[in-house]
Amino acid sequence: MRKARVLILANLLFAAGAGAALADFRVCNDTKSMVGVALGYSESSKWITEGWWQIPGETCASLLEGDLNSQYYYVYAEDAERGGQWRGDVFMCTADREFKIEGIQDCFTRGYNKTGFFEINTGKRDSWLVRLTETGQTSSAGE
Repeated sequence: MRKARVLILANLLFAAGAGAALADFRVCNDTKSMVGVALGYSESSKWITEGWWQIPGETCASLLEGDLNSQYYYVYAEDAERGGQWRGDVFMCTADREFKIEGIQDCFTRGYNKTGFFEINTGKRDSWLVRLTETGQTSSAGE
């Protein structure tokens, strides 16, 4: 089984021709496979994990719309067709089907899975773009 890797890019998004900023947390799937994505973040002093966004190959999706309110976000993704994963060492709760879970403690005892997410430091930018790729692991600051 191949191990998928992640390419993380900061990106300030602008509306085409209008010059107005679009503030979102976006994930682009640069593979040819369908990818399922889960997101973790802090909201009003509570940890939230949500999923699954199904992102077809070579497309992008907004996971959160509007200005980002946190500096740190956490992503886990898996290749639904070929079995690779994009994961990290920050553990949060997920479920097998669509979910929105409050809290990251006691995942198993609450009936959830304990899943390793990778951390994204947005530097408190209003927008962020994550690219999931088949090779390489690189990060860069936004413009």
